[in-house]
Amino acid sequence: MASMRDIKRRKSSIQSTQQITKAMKLVSTVKLQKARGRAEQTDPYFNYMYKTVSSMLARSGGIDHPYLKPGTSGKKGIVVITSNRGLAGGYNSNIVRLITDSEFKKDELEIYAVGGKGLEALERRGYHVVVDASDIIENPTYPDASALCKRVLEDFTEGKIGEIYLAYTHFKNTVSQEAKLMKMLPVEIEPEEEKGAAVLMNYEPNEEEALEEIIPKYVTSLFYGALVEAVASENGARMQAMDSATSNAEEMIEDLSLKYNRARQGSITQELTEIIAGANAIG
Repeated sequence: MASMRDIKRRKSSIQSTQQITKAMKLVSTVKLQKARGRAEQTDPYFNYMYKTVSSMLARSGGIDHPYLKPGTSGKKGIVVITSNRGLAGGYNSNIVRLITDSEFKKDELEIYAVGGKGLEALERRGYHVVVDASDIIENPTYPDASALCKRVLEDFTEGKIGEIYLAYTHFKNTVSQEAKLMKMLPVEIEPEEEKGAAVLMNYEPNEEEALEEIIPKYVTSLFYGALVEAVASENGARMQAMDSATSNAEEMIEDLSLKYNRARQGSITQELTEIIAGANAIG
Protein backbone atom coordinates (compact mmCIF):
# COMPACT_ATOMS: atom_id res chain seq x y z
CA MET A 1 0.00 0.00 0.00
CA ALA A 2 1.27 3.50 -0.89
CA SER A 3 2.35 5.72 1.99
CA MET A 4 0.33 8.76 3.06
CA ARG A 5 3.06 11.02 1.68
CA ASP A 6 2.92 9.32 -1.75
CA ILE A 7 -0.87 9.54 -1.85
CA LYS A 8 -0.82 13.22 -0.86
CA ARG A 9 1.84 14.00 -3.49
CA ARG A 10 -0.12 12.23 -6.23
CA LYS A 11 -3.37 13.95 -5.21
CA SER A 12 -1.67 17.34 -5.35
CA SER A 13 -0.30 16.56 -8.82
CA ILE A 14 -3.73 15.55 -10.13
CA GLN A 15 -5.32 18.67 -8.64
CA SER A 16 -2.76 20.81 -10.51
CA THR A 17 -3.57 18.95 -13.75
CA GLN A 18 -7.29 19.41 -13.12
CA GLN A 19 -6.84 23.17 -12.84
CA ILE A 20 -5.13 23.15 -16.25
CA THR A 21 -7.87 21.05 -17.90
CA LYS A 22 -10.56 23.33 -16.40
CA ALA A 23 -8.79 26.39 -17.82
CA MET A 24 -8.39 24.76 -21.24
CA LYS A 25 -12.07 23.79 -21.25
CA LEU A 26 -13.07 27.40 -20.54
CA VAL A 27 -10.80 28.73 -23.29
CA SER A 28 -12.16 26.17 -25.78
CA THR A 29 -15.73 27.03 -24.80
CA VAL A 30 -15.17 30.73 -25.53
CA LYS A 31 -13.45 29.97 -28.84
CA LEU A 32 -16.19 27.52 -29.77
CA GLN A 33 -18.94 30.13 -29.39
CA LYS A 34 -17.24 32.37 -31.94
CA ALA A 35 -16.26 29.53 -34.29
CA ARG A 36 -19.72 27.96 -34.14
CA GLY A 37 -21.31 31.25 -35.20
CA ARG A 38 -19.02 31.45 -38.25
CA ALA A 39 -19.68 27.79 -39.12
CA GLU A 40 -23.45 28.18 -38.89
CA GLN A 41 -23.34 31.28 -41.10
CA THR A 42 -21.04 29.62 -43.66
CA ASP A 43 -22.71 26.19 -43.80
CA PRO A 44 -25.75 27.20 -45.95
CA TYR A 45 -23.47 28.87 -48.53
CA PHE A 46 -21.13 25.85 -48.44
CA ASN A 47 -24.02 23.45 -49.19
CA TYR A 48 -25.82 25.61 -51.75
CA MET A 49 -22.62 26.24 -53.69
CA TYR A 50 -22.04 22.49 -53.98
CA LYS A 51 -25.64 21.78 -55.02
CA THR A 52 -25.83 24.72 -57.44
CA VAL A 53 -22.64 23.84 -59.31
CA SER A 54 -23.65 20.17 -59.53
CA SER A 55 -27.09 21.16 -60.84
CA MET A 56 -25.60 23.63 -63.31
CA LEU A 57 -23.10 21.11 -64.72
CA ALA A 58 -25.83 18.48 -65.03
CA ARG A 59 -27.59 20.86 -67.41
CA SER A 60 -24.48 21.71 -69.42
CA GLY A 61 -24.85 19.09 -72.13
CA GLY A 62 -21.57 17.22 -71.65
CA ILE A 63 -19.10 20.09 -71.80
CA ASP A 64 -15.52 18.99 -72.44
CA HIS A 65 -13.47 20.93 -69.90
CA PRO A 66 -10.33 19.96 -67.91
CA TYR A 67 -12.10 20.56 -64.59
CA LEU A 68 -14.80 18.05 -65.52
CA LYS A 69 -12.59 15.08 -66.36
CA PRO A 70 -9.73 13.28 -64.55
CA GLY A 71 -6.23 14.59 -65.25
CA THR A 72 -3.56 12.59 -67.01
CA SER A 73 -1.69 11.94 -63.76
CA GLY A 74 -2.50 8.93 -61.60
CA LYS A 75 -1.70 10.98 -58.50
CA LYS A 76 -4.46 12.18 -56.20
CA GLY A 77 -4.14 15.40 -54.23
CA ILE A 78 -5.76 15.53 -50.78
CA VAL A 79 -6.13 18.73 -48.80
CA VAL A 80 -5.93 17.47 -45.20
CA ILE A 81 -7.29 19.82 -42.52
CA THR A 82 -6.28 19.13 -38.91
CA SER A 83 -5.10 21.34 -36.02
CA ASN A 84 -1.73 22.62 -34.87
CA ARG A 85 -2.36 21.45 -31.30
CA GLY A 86 -3.35 18.21 -29.64
CA LEU A 87 -5.45 17.49 -26.53
CA ALA A 88 -8.60 17.39 -28.66
CA GLY A 89 -9.62 13.77 -28.25
CA GLY A 90 -9.82 11.91 -31.55
CA TYR A 91 -10.13 15.05 -33.68
CA ASN A 92 -6.77 14.78 -35.46
CA SER A 93 -6.47 10.99 -35.43
CA ASN A 94 -9.89 10.59 -37.08
CA ILE A 95 -8.75 12.64 -40.08
CA VAL A 96 -5.44 10.79 -40.32
CA ARG A 97 -7.29 7.47 -40.14
CA LEU A 98 -9.58 8.66 -42.92
CA ILE A 99 -6.49 8.78 -45.18
CA THR A 100 -4.60 5.73 -43.92
CA ASP A 101 -7.69 3.48 -43.95
CA SER A 102 -8.87 4.64 -47.39
CA GLU A 103 -8.61 2.59 -50.57
CA PHE A 104 -5.90 4.94 -51.88
CA LYS A 105 -2.33 3.69 -52.12
CA LYS A 106 0.29 5.66 -50.22
CA ASP A 107 2.50 6.29 -53.26
CA GLU A 108 -0.35 7.74 -55.33
CA LEU A 109 -1.22 10.51 -52.84
CA GLU A 110 0.05 14.08 -52.69
CA ILE A 111 -0.80 15.70 -49.34
CA TYR A 112 -1.60 19.42 -49.00
CA ALA A 113 -1.44 19.77 -45.22
CA VAL A 114 -3.40 22.39 -43.30
CA GLY A 115 -2.52 21.73 -39.66
CA GLY A 116 0.70 20.50 -38.09
CA LYS A 117 -0.74 17.43 -36.39
CA GLY A 118 -1.96 15.87 -39.62
CA LEU A 119 1.28 16.77 -41.38
CA GLU A 120 3.44 15.13 -38.69
CA ALA A 121 1.31 11.99 -38.48
CA LEU A 122 1.19 11.44 -42.26
CA GLU A 123 4.90 12.16 -42.74
CA ARG A 124 5.72 9.57 -40.06
CA ARG A 125 3.70 7.04 -42.04
CA GLY A 126 5.60 7.79 -45.25
CA TYR A 127 3.09 10.00 -47.11
CA HIS A 128 4.44 12.71 -49.42
CA VAL A 129 3.54 16.22 -48.20
CA VAL A 130 3.62 18.74 -51.05
CA VAL A 131 2.47 21.85 -49.17
CA ASP A 132 2.61 22.85 -45.50
CA ALA A 133 -0.09 25.49 -44.95
CA SER A 134 -0.41 24.89 -41.21
CA ASP A 135 -0.42 28.58 -40.33
CA ILE A 136 -3.76 29.34 -41.99
CA ILE A 137 -5.76 27.09 -39.63
CA GLU A 138 -5.13 29.51 -36.73
CA ASN A 139 -7.43 32.16 -38.19
CA PRO A 140 -8.68 31.06 -41.63
CA THR A 141 -9.80 33.73 -44.10
CA TYR A 142 -11.23 33.59 -47.60
CA PRO A 143 -7.94 34.90 -49.13
CA ASP A 144 -6.15 32.01 -47.36
CA ALA A 145 -8.55 29.54 -48.95
CA SER A 146 -8.12 31.28 -52.32
CA ALA A 147 -4.31 31.03 -52.18
CA LEU A 148 -4.46 27.32 -51.32
CA CYS A 149 -7.04 26.74 -54.07
CA LYS A 150 -4.79 28.47 -56.61
CA ARG A 151 -1.86 26.18 -55.78
CA VAL A 152 -3.92 22.99 -55.90
CA LEU A 153 -5.64 23.96 -59.17
CA GLU A 154 -2.28 24.80 -60.73
CA ASP A 155 -1.02 21.32 -59.89
CA PHE A 156 -4.23 19.87 -61.37
CA THR A 157 -4.08 21.80 -64.65
CA GLU A 158 -0.33 21.13 -64.99
CA GLY A 159 -0.97 17.39 -64.71
CA LYS A 160 0.83 16.86 -61.39
CA ILE A 161 -2.37 15.43 -59.87
CA GLY A 162 -5.38 13.89 -61.61
CA GLU A 163 -7.98 14.26 -58.84
CA ILE A 164 -8.53 16.58 -55.86
CA TYR A 165 -10.03 15.53 -52.52
CA LEU A 166 -10.74 17.36 -49.27
CA ALA A 167 -10.40 15.72 -45.83
CA TYR A 168 -11.94 17.79 -43.04
CA THR A 169 -14.17 17.55 -39.97
CA HIS A 170 -17.81 18.48 -40.46
CA PHE A 171 -19.28 20.39 -37.50
CA LYS A 172 -22.70 18.95 -36.67
CA ASN A 173 -23.10 20.49 -33.21
CA THR A 174 -21.15 21.14 -30.02
CA VAL A 175 -20.85 17.45 -29.11
CA SER A 176 -20.83 15.86 -32.56
CA GLN A 177 -18.22 16.18 -35.33
CA GLU A 178 -17.72 13.92 -38.36
CA ALA A 179 -14.54 13.31 -40.35
CA LYS A 180 -15.30 13.54 -44.09
CA LEU A 181 -13.48 12.88 -47.36
CA MET A 182 -14.99 14.83 -50.28
CA LYS A 183 -14.07 14.61 -53.96
CA MET A 184 -13.76 18.10 -55.44
CA LEU A 185 -12.30 17.69 -58.93
CA PRO A 186 -13.20 16.47 -61.43
CA VAL A 187 -16.65 17.71 -60.44
CA GLU A 188 -19.05 14.81 -60.06
CA ILE A 189 -22.66 15.23 -61.13
CA GLU A 190 -25.26 13.79 -58.79
CA PRO A 191 -27.40 11.06 -60.49
CA GLU A 192 -30.68 12.73 -59.46
CA GLU A 193 -29.47 16.01 -60.96
CA GLU A 194 -28.54 14.28 -64.20
CA LYS A 195 -32.03 12.71 -64.46
CA GLY A 196 -33.74 16.07 -64.05
CA ALA A 197 -31.49 17.93 -66.48
CA ALA A 198 -34.16 18.48 -69.15
CA VAL A 199 -33.34 22.14 -69.80
CA LEU A 200 -29.76 22.78 -70.90
CA MET A 201 -27.69 25.58 -69.38
CA ASN A 202 -26.63 28.50 -71.59
CA TYR A 203 -23.32 30.26 -70.95
CA GLU A 204 -22.23 33.77 -71.90
CA PRO A 205 -19.83 34.47 -73.52
CA ASN A 206 -19.02 30.73 -73.69
CA GLU A 207 -18.93 27.72 -71.38
CA GLU A 208 -15.13 27.49 -71.22
CA GLU A 209 -14.63 31.05 -70.00
CA ALA A 210 -17.54 30.73 -67.59
CA LEU A 211 -16.20 27.53 -66.02
CA GLU A 212 -12.71 29.07 -65.73
CA GLU A 213 -14.32 31.60 -63.39
CA ILE A 214 -16.93 29.43 -61.69
CA ILE A 215 -14.94 26.30 -60.77
CA PRO A 216 -12.08 28.07 -58.91
CA LYS A 217 -14.67 30.06 -56.92
CA TYR A 218 -16.55 26.82 -56.25
CA VAL A 219 -13.41 25.06 -54.99
CA THR A 220 -12.34 28.10 -52.93
CA SER A 221 -15.73 28.34 -51.26
CA LEU A 222 -15.60 24.65 -50.32
CA PHE A 223 -12.06 25.08 -48.96
CA TYR A 224 -13.12 28.07 -46.88
CA GLY A 225 -16.26 26.34 -45.59
CA ALA A 226 -14.19 23.31 -44.58
CA LEU A 227 -11.65 25.50 -42.77
CA VAL A 228 -14.38 27.27 -40.79
CA GLU A 229 -16.07 23.98 -39.87
CA ALA A 230 -12.73 22.46 -38.91
CA VAL A 231 -11.99 25.28 -36.44
CA ALA A 232 -15.41 24.87 -34.81
CA SER A 233 -14.97 21.09 -34.70
CA GLU A 234 -11.52 21.36 -33.15
CA ASN A 235 -12.72 23.59 -30.32
CA GLY A 236 -15.79 21.42 -29.76
CA ALA A 237 -13.64 18.29 -29.59
CA ARG A 238 -11.12 19.95 -27.25
CA MET A 239 -13.88 21.24 -24.98
CA GLN A 240 -15.30 17.71 -24.71
CA ALA A 241 -11.86 16.19 -24.13
CA MET A 242 -10.99 18.69 -21.38
CA ASP A 243 -14.41 18.24 -19.75
CA SER A 244 -13.86 14.48 -19.71
CA ALA A 245 -10.31 14.91 -18.36
CA THR A 246 -11.59 17.22 -15.60
CA SER A 247 -14.26 14.69 -14.59
CA ASN A 248 -11.74 11.85 -14.59
CA ALA A 249 -9.39 13.93 -12.42
CA GLU A 250 -12.23 14.57 -9.97
CA GLU A 251 -12.90 10.84 -9.68
CA MET A 252 -9.20 10.13 -9.12
CA ILE A 253 -8.99 12.84 -6.43
CA GLU A 254 -12.00 11.35 -4.62
CA ASP A 255 -10.45 7.88 -4.80
CA LEU A 256 -7.09 9.16 -3.49
CA SER A 257 -8.85 11.07 -0.70
CA LEU A 258 -10.52 7.84 0.38
CA LYS A 259 -7.21 5.96 0.27
CA TYR A 260 -5.50 8.76 2.23
CA ASN A 261 -8.19 8.68 4.93
CA ARG A 262 -7.91 4.89 5.18
CA ALA A 263 -4.12 5.09 5.42
CA ARG A 264 -4.41 7.81 8.06
CA GLN A 265 -6.92 5.77 10.02
CA GLY A 266 -4.64 2.74 9.79
CA SER A 267 -1.68 4.81 10.98
CA ILE A 268 -3.62 6.13 13.99
CA THR A 269 -4.86 2.64 14.85
CA GLN A 270 -1.30 1.31 14.67
CA GLU A 271 0.00 4.10 16.93
CA LEU A 272 -2.75 3.44 19.51
CA THR A 273 -1.99 -0.28 19.43
CA GLU A 274 1.70 0.41 20.03
CA ILE A 275 0.88 2.77 22.93
CA ILE A 276 -1.45 0.24 24.56
CA ALA A 277 1.08 -2.55 24.06
CA GLY A 278 3.81 -0.39 25.63
CA ALA A 279 1.58 0.49 28.60
CA ASN A 280 0.77 -3.15 29.20
CA ALA A 281 4.47 -4.07 29.05
CA ILE A 282 5.29 -1.44 31.69
CA GLY A 283 2.38 -2.52 33.89
